[in-house]
Amino acid sequence: MLTDQLKAQIRSVHQRIKTALPNYQSRPGQNQLVAEMAKIIAGTYHRTERIGLIEAGTGTGKSLAYMLAVIPYALSQKKKVVIATATVALQEQLVYKDLPFFQQHSKLLFEFSLVKGRQRYACIERLRQQQKHPELFATATTAEFNWQLLLDKWQQRQWLGDRDTLAEPLAEPLWQRIVADPLHCSKANRRHANCPFHLARAELESADVLVVNHALLLADLASGNSILPSPADTIYVIDEAHHLPHSAREFFSAQAQLTHNSSWLDKAGTMLQQLVALLSASVMKDILRLADSCNELATLLKPIERCVIEFSPNWFSENNSFRFIDAALPKLMQQQAEVLAQISQKALSQLEKVQQHLQEHITEQQLPLKQSLNLLQELGYLQQKLEQQQALWQLYAMAQDKNVQQARWVEQHNDKLLIGHACPLGVASKLEQLLFNDAFAVVLCSATLTALNSFQYIKYDLGLTSFEGVKTLQVASPFAYAEKGCIIIPKMKTEPTEQAYTDELVSLLPGYLPDKQASLVLFASYWQMQQVAEALRKIGLSLLVQGEASRQALLQLHSENCKHNRTSILFGTQSFSEGLDLPGNLLTNLVITKLPFAVPTSPLEEALAEAVTKKGGNAFLQLTIPATSRKLVQACGRLLRQEQDQGRIVILDRRLVSKSYGSAMLNALPPFSRHIEY
Repeated sequence: MLTDQLKAQIRSVHQRIKTALPNYQSRPGQNQLVAEMAKIIAGTYHRTERIGLIEAGTGTGKSLAYMLAVIPYALSQKKKVVIATATVALQEQLVYKDLPFFQQHSKLLFEFSLVKGRQRYACIERLRQQQKHPELFATATTAEFNWQLLLDKWQQRQWLGDRDTLAEPLAEPLWQRIVADPLHCSKANRRHANCPFHLARAELESADVLVVNHALLLADLASGNSILPSPADTIYVIDEAHHLPHSAREFFSAQAQLTHNSSWLDKAGTMLQQLVALLSASVMKDILRLADSCNELATLLKPIERCVIEFSPNWFSENNSFRFIDAALPKLMQQQAEVLAQISQKALSQLEKVQQHLQEHITEQQLPLKQSLNLLQELGYLQQKLEQQQALWQLYAMAQDKNVQQARWVEQHNDKLLIGHACPLGVASKLEQLLFNDAFAVVLCSATLTALNSFQYIKYDLGLTSFEGVKTLQVASPFAYAEKGCIIIPKMKTEPTEQAYTDELVSLLPGYLPDKQASLVLFASYWQMQQVAEALRKIGLSLLVQGEASRQALLQLHSENCKHNRTSILFGTQSFSEGLDLPGNLLTNLVITKLPFAVPTSPLEEALAEAVTKKGGNAFLQLTIPATSRKLVQACGRLLRQEQDQGRIVILDRRLVSKSYGSAMLNALPPFSRHIEY
């Protein structure tokens, strides 16, 4: 429970923060957030199930609210705080702006740290090898790169040794030369003790607040908390929580090639023969066991390849993906799935031993440098391939009955490579098992947690329907929507499903792109965006189109246009409808061309719909409409980012008026004034 002393401390910290914030305005919504979050994590509503689902509208001060509510309580209870976000932008805002400000002015004694995966860090020892022995690594991409310059920046602390603080982005092939993967950058080797990854991990011990992304949080929970503190000792704040089901589905899915496996397995056999010749006799037994497992895997995969090639003319007659109805695999694939998963796992365990032996020989400098580095690289590649096979066949091996909750499909690539996919339809049981059952407390928040003004959809997706203690809360934005903005729905002749719709867009759009203003036009399809852009440029409009330059470059050009009071028109797809912050005069005119329905033909969407229909439900009403409504709310959220902002939203989709679901979608939007031309 919240003691009077703790309540007084939170009020005192809040007062210091108010005093330190320039132009601070009292926000009743923020006060409500602080009070309710504090009660949730302290067990006021439920002694054991301390879980909150909180929708906080734009401008409520959500980040500051959860810091005020959670950090003082966590420190008093000797608990750690893990803040998980979906986007890099919010991570950076927390680590470089919000948390330093809160730490300075709250006067609370706590440390915080950003936790990133290994792949975001460079290995300084590998970097030194690149600089010392360029002849060992020289390729068309690496030969001309100045590694010494990067090394100097590390030594002068002008670069922190991670990919995100590089002054200039490093191309993927170059980054892979120095990345701190576990094979090359082992803490057991003294030369790697001061590599950025190991230094960053050492800081975690003393950190009270850890900032991570959803993917790293899920990976750590699944691995038994190898990096983060145990759930029982942790208060989780999951921001941008509407992304968590998708992040989890992506994390627990798998894909691996079903054809052309002999190429990498043959290469592995040759490499293992080299190892037998190079390493000591005591290691030979482990290498030969791994070779046997790779041979066994190759033998089992050959009939699988023949099977999928035989079926492929029927599978890919219309498009490049084929979904297995009811997740029912061909008989041979189903029969072999479990043994393929087991063999892959056995090979991975044996590979780990061989990698350790090779590391020991390298540490003792018993092998030539070039040879040892090449072998490490090849073992890493083999590990990646085996992990993919193991993950896919593990999912394919799950009980084959009418209730298997997976989407399973095969994709055909241009080179006739066939890739098998498996993705869980729901992640509720996984999240319940790994997170909600054991966590001390979990606060899930977002500006768009509800769909059609209801929490029931997100509760179901997250696996929270059986938890009695879940507290839900909606806190409205303080913005004066009706005074500051207007939604316009112009009268249109066609619906987006009709062929003539694109032509009507081209004729209507110029009238809704005012001079000397900043416009953002959102499209549901990349193809349609390009068609419209091409037509409008022919009549003289200047456009900034997603994909024609980097996002950062486009936004910089847009900002320059606005700064000099020039007309600026940004064209973007779904990724521009969320996480894009264009305050003030950077956006006064938002155009949404059509409702952001998901592509109904994607294998996952089809499988989700199939599962709902089999239970007697209506997939369109239960899945498609709520998801589209949430995306539409996010898109409309681009317009007003600050209390003084103003502008209009034009929606060029008559279905908001002509279809039965339209009014529910409109009523889920912020309360802008409306002008409907029907």
